[in-house]
This record gives sequence, C-alpha cells and structure tokens, in this order.
Amino acid sequence: MAEGLPGTAILALAGLGVVAFVCVVIAAVLALLSLRRAYALQRDMGSAVPQPRQVVAPDGRTLFANEAFYEFFGHVDRPTPLLLAEEIGGDEDAREQLERLAANAASGTAGYVELRVRPRDDPQGPPEWRYVAAYPLPGRPGTVLWVVNDITLRRQMEQIIQEDHERFVDLLEYAPIGFYSVDEHGRFLFANRTLCDWLGLSYEDLDNGMIGLHDVLDTPVPADAPPYHPFAEPDATRGEVAFKDAEGGSFRASISQDLVRSDDGRVVRTRSVVRNLSRERAVAEALERSVQRFERFFVEAPVGIVLLDAEARLSEANKAFAALIGKPVAALAGHSLFDLVHEEDRERLRSALERAAQAEAGAEGPAPGPVEARLAGHTEAVCDIYVSRMTLVDGATDGFIAHFIDTTERKNLEVQFAQSQKIQAVGQLAGGIAHDFNNLLTAMIGFSDLLLLRHRPGDQSFADIMQIKQNANRAANLVRQLLAFSRQQTLQPKVLDVTDTLAELSHLLRRLIGENIELKMIHGRDLSTVRADQGQLEQVIVNLAVNARDAMAEGGTLTIRTYNTTTRHEKKRRGEVMPPGDYVVIEVSDTGCGIAKEHLDRIFDPFFSTKEVGAGTGLGLSTVYGIVKQTGGFVYVDSRVGEGATFTIYLPQYEADTAAGTAGAAEDATAKGGRDLSGMGTILLVEDEDAVRSFGARALRNKGYEVLEARSGESAMDLLRERGAEIDLLITDVVMPRIDGPTLVRHVRAHHPDLKVIFISGYTEDAFRKKLGEDEGILFLAKPFSLKQLAAKVKEVLGERAVVVTGAPAAATAADSSVSGNASGGPSRRHSTAGRDHDRGRGQEQGGGAGTRGATVLRAGPKPGG
Repeated sequence: MAEGLPGTAILALAGLGVVAFVCVVIAAVLALLSLRRAYALQRDMGSAVPQPRQVVAPDGRTLFANEAFYEFFGHVDRPTPLLLAEEIGGDEDAREQLERLAANAASGTAGYVELRVRPRDDPQGPPEWRYVAAYPLPGRPGTVLWVVNDITLRRQMEQIIQEDHERFVDLLEYAPIGFYSVDEHGRFLFANRTLCDWLGLSYEDLDNGMIGLHDVLDTPVPADAPPYHPFAEPDATRGEVAFKDAEGGSFRASISQDLVRSDDGRVVRTRSVVRNLSRERAVAEALERSVQRFERFFVEAPVGIVLLDAEARLSEANKAFAALIGKPVAALAGHSLFDLVHEEDRERLRSALERAAQAEAGAEGPAPGPVEARLAGHTEAVCDIYVSRMTLVDGATDGFIAHFIDTTERKNLEVQFAQSQKIQAVGQLAGGIAHDFNNLLTAMIGFSDLLLLRHRPGDQSFADIMQIKQNANRAANLVRQLLAFSRQQTLQPKVLDVTDTLAELSHLLRRLIGENIELKMIHGRDLSTVRADQGQLEQVIVNLAVNARDAMAEGGTLTIRTYNTTTRHEKKRRGEVMPPGDYVVIEVSDTGCGIAKEHLDRIFDPFFSTKEVGAGTGLGLSTVYGIVKQTGGFVYVDSRVGEGATFTIYLPQYEADTAAGTAGAAEDATAKGGRDLSGMGTILLVEDEDAVRSFGARALRNKGYEVLEARSGESAMDLLRERGAEIDLLITDVVMPRIDGPTLVRHVRAHHPDLKVIFISGYTEDAFRKKLGEDEGILFLAKPFSLKQLAAKVKEVLGERAVVVTGAPAAATAADSSVSGNASGGPSRRHSTAGRDHDRGRGQEQGGGAGTRGATVLRAGPKPGG
C-alpha cells in the first residue's frame, strides 16, 4: 500500500509524526518545568516558614524538610519522631505522648502535643519545651507532615504568670483580712478563705446562694436596708458590725465597702473588706497585759532597777531602788548614778559602764560582771550592780540598765560566818588547852591551899604561897576568858534585878576607875528583871569599866545607864541581827579618846588590843562579847575619835515568878553562909593525873573522909568489886585513857545504882553533857577547884540536902579572906591593864576567880540518899 502512496504523502505523514513527537517532547518538557517550578515554589514556601517542618514517607524516608528544620535539628535526614526521642531521654511520659501522636498520624489522625525535653547544651539545666504537630497528607497513606516549634519561652512565661496568679490567689485567700463580694440580692459572689474560716463556713456554703449577707450578720439591720448593705446607717460605706463565728458566738468586725454599679446606676456587686476587730483587740489587750506585766515586774521587782541615759542620769527607777536609796521614785529622775553611790566606789562604777558599752558593741573579752558598791548616805547598805547597754535600731547607745541587788544581808552573814569561824577556832583552842592546863592549875591551887593550912598570915612563907595561888588563879582566868568568848563556859543563870546588881557593884567600880573619873549611875524606872549569871554579868560591867578607865587617862566621866526598851523590828548592826522583843538595856559610856573607825569591826576579837605591850591581854572586850552572847543578849559599840565610846548591852527581859526568886534567894544565902566542911564516909577518887589525885585525896582526908585512890578506870572497877558496899561517893575524872568517866559510871550503875557521883574535869560541862545520859544523881565540879570548893561539893552530896555551891558574886569575893586567895572568883582589885595595886590580893583584869563556876548541878531533882 505504501508503494501506492505518493512520496509527497509519505513525506507529509513523516512530518506530522515529527511534529507530534516534538509536541509531546515539548509538552513533557513543559510539564517537567511546571513540576520543577511547583517544587521550587513548595520549597520556597517551606523555607519561608520559620518553624521546622518535615514530610516523612511511610518507610521513614524524608520526602521534604525546610531550612528551619535543618537549622533546628542539624543536617540530618532522620524522621522527626526519632530526633525528638533523643531529646526526650528517659522521660517516659513524654515518650508515650510522642509515640501515641506518631501512631495516630500514621493511621490518618492529625494531632499535637507539648513535650518536655532535655536542653541540648546543658542536659542538667532546666527543661525545654517543644510543640509537635503531625498532619497525615491526603492521598498519601502513611505520609506525615511533622511540624516542630520551640515553646520554652512561652512555657516559662506561662509558669511565671501561673505562679504570680497562685501567689495573688494565696494572698487574697489567706490574707489576715477578709474579702467578699455580694450581688444586689445579697448573694455571695466571692468570699476568701480567711472570711470563711471566721464564719465557720466553706466557700461552697456561701456560693450556693442559700446564705445571704444578712444571714451571717449578728447585729440587726433596718428592715428596709438593701440585702447587700451590712450597716445600720443607710448611707454608710464603712462601720463596725458583728458576724456570727464558727463556735456559735460572734466577733466584732470593721467593714469597708464600695458599690459597683451598671451604666443605668443599678448595683451590680460590692467590693468589701473585713477586719476582725476581736482578734486585733485581743492582740491589743495581750500587748497591754504584756506592758502591764513588764511594768509590774519593773516596779515590783525585789531588786533595784534603774534606766539611765547615755550620760548615766536616771530616767526611771523602781520602788526597790527607791527603798534602797531612801528617796521617793519621783525624786530620783535626773540624778546622776554616780551621786547615789559612795564616793570611793564611783570610779569602779564608771569603769563598769564603759566596759558594758564596749562589750555590747562587740568588743572582745568577757561580759562585765557586777560592781560591789556602797550607797551614798547608807554606810550599811552594800549592793552588787549589774550594768547593761540599751541600743537603738542602728546600734547606737540609748542608755543603760542597772540592776541593784542588795547584798547587805549576805555581807552580814559572811561577817557572822567569819565571826563564828573565829569563835570556833578559839573554842577549839580553849577546849584543847582547858583540860591539861586546868589539871595543872588544880594541883597548883590545891597544894597552895594545903600549904596555907599550915602557914598563918604572919608567917614569912604566907605571902609567897599567896602569890603562887593568885597567879594560878590568873592563869585559870585566862582559860576561862577564852571559854567565855567562845561561849563554852558553864553558866548558872538566875533571875536578877539589874539595878540591885549594879548598886552592889558600884563601890568596886569606884575603886577601879580612880578618883579622877566621875561615875554616874542612872537607873531606869520599873526596870524589868533578866535571867543571867550574876558573876558573869558583873564581869561584863567590870571589864567595860576598866576599858573606859584606860581610855580616860586624863580623867572624865563614866556613865552607866539602864532602861527598858521594846523593838518592833529587827535591828541590824555590823553583821548581827537582833530580833524584835522586850529588852533591858545597859549603856556604858565614857568621855575618853574613842575608838578609831578601822578598829570598830575588830574590837571584840580575842587578843586584839591597841594598848601597849604588857598593858592588857586583849581578852577584856572579847570576854564581854562571849558572855553577853551566851546569855542570849547583844552588845554594840558606837564611838567617835575624841568624843568617847558607848557600849550598849541588850538583855532579854524575864518575867520572874515567885518560886524562882525564892529559890535563888535561898541558894545565895546558902552559898554565902559559912558551913562546917568536915564529914564522914568512904570516897573513891579516880583521877589519872597524879598531882590532882594526890591533892584531892589529902584534902578530903583532912576533912575526915576515908579516900580510896585509883589512877584509871580499870583500877576503879577493881576497887568497886572488892569494896563497893563500903563506898559512899564516887569522884571521877571525865577524860581518861581506855575507860573514861562516863563509861565507868555506866558500869557502876549496873551494880550500884544508888551510888552518888561527882564528875571533875578540865573540860567544860557542855563538852560531855550528852555522854552522861539522864542520870539525876550526877554532879559536876569544874577544874581548877580549890580545897574549899572540893570539900563543899562533897559535903553537899553526902549531906542531908543538896545545895549547889557557886562562887560568890564579884563584889563580895573581891574582899574574900586571905586564905581563899581569890579562889572563889570575882574581879579582884588589881587590873593588869591599869597597872595599879589595890587594897587586897592580886587578880586579873577580865576574869573571875578559879572557882567562880566551880560547882554545877547537871541534872535537877532529888539526890539518892541525900
């Protein structure tokens, strides 16, 4: 057929084919160009979007990713889910959200999540946030467009806003004041938690519209008041009301309220603020009570408290300090602190203020301690002062606080304790020497008495023997004075008329003080009686008179004055406290040279003396002190140099009954009366000191007694077993080796219960009284004793009636017979301080004779066989 076509036709067909091919090629080229332009447009569109975008095929290949994607994730072609999984790390919750989003997108469901991822630069830093969206492409199953955005900044802002919102809500809810808002019908639109707690209701209780504003008020409002208006006054915007509280009561509150109105003037809601006045008033009352308590603590504090300005001037002071100073509180303001203390203590107080300021300002070193100071005008008042600094807010000094603690009583107790220690020390000394020394003196005095029996006053040896005895008595006085000061001597108190006692003593006093000193005796009217040892009381007066005489070398006046007094309050003087009560006062005043102030505190110390060496023993005033204190009294001294001194003795008044007075009179009469001291009977004398035993045995044999001697308790028990039935009286020493006197007597009582006993000892009676038990048939004779005292005591015990033999009063014994040699006691007429000799005998300034306290009944009651 081709052969049949003309060549022209063939050429025409060929041309058409070429044209068609070219058209196809052109069309393909145009289509390709169009596709490239579309891709380029799409690429340009993707690049123009700032958020990372990626198209992922079902097999995970990246079909498309814009520039933002590569800038965000780097030049990687991995799918977005894998890249995000790496950023998520171990956060399982975020991983589950990402996996769920990918699964939904693969199944054709679009979605988005916000994921928390780790920072790329600092994995340990605060987390970052990603917005991730997945969109399935239509017509391409499994192909997904992933969109990623960094929302870290937005989430941070949201968190800040959320925290601010929570803080605001917390502030609003839990503010210490209440907030509420009600609508025009009084229904609550809002109430914070504080108000709900005050009302005892929950927000839900108020929000349901069942409770209105007027329902929670406890104060009545006018019937025509709007539901939103809480006040009694119709136009009020603030005022005080009462709300019902959670406990069923009410509380007072202050409300400030604004009204929010619509454009047409209708009330829409309120803005209301509530202050709980009950709590504020409770706080104010608590503060007021606190202030009152502080003021009460300040004003009523038992220690003195003062507030000082920076110049140490008083701005405030409490009552305790005013009492210390002796001025009213109002009169103290403006005074300088230094003017209120003793001049000698001001510099130390000034230094304490400086140290307090430095210590509070941060200076190194310990905090300032107390300053001991005396108050001006009150020589007896001593205080410990504690100073601290008051500061302002900026640390500047605003003044000082000073606490004054009265230590006067403590100082007095310290003085009393020191005095008691001193007395105890002297007492131990006296008790230690009394036994051995008195044994020696007993032998000396006793053998002197035996010699005097063989030598008459005209004999040449008589005076020598008297000198020996008198000096032995002086030595005994020294021991007795030490015991008097230490309050260990044995007293025999009885009811005394002080006026009569002083009258009897006046003659001796006039001879003692000399003709150049005038003696004035001023007796008080209706003077009460006292209970005291007469000899010791006379000793006190004599010692004070001698002391006054020595102070008036050029003459003067000695005045002894008595009177009754009653003290209503304690009297404090120099460390001693005299209780209130009724007293008889004896004042001994002189016009002599006086006592220096520095010596007043030591005037009663033993062995303290301002006289020349050899002019006194230093025991005169200490003996006065000891006797007065042991009697239950008090002695004080007042003196000024050049004006004289006054010793004031306070003795407790005693209401003497008739029986006591009669007994005392009978006792004195018996003691003063002369008696026949001879007798008959067998006496067992037990004494470990050979000299004392020898003297006692000879003395008693001279009086007609048969005497059995034993030098120990064991020997005495042997004699009692052999001749116990013959023995009428046991005389035994108290302190002996192995078997002492009390032990011996206990053995004797087992076989001879009625045997009479006399204890003799160089110790005082009180030193062993407890060892004697309740045996009423035991008497005591103190060493040293004379022949006459020993014989009298034995006669008393073996006689028909037991009468206590005591030393005669000082006034009488001063003129005792020459044979006694002042052995019976009392002040003699020669006083070592004065250095003068008087009419008869030689004695010693402060003491009574050896036998003043010679005989004492330990237990009252009938004597067996007597």
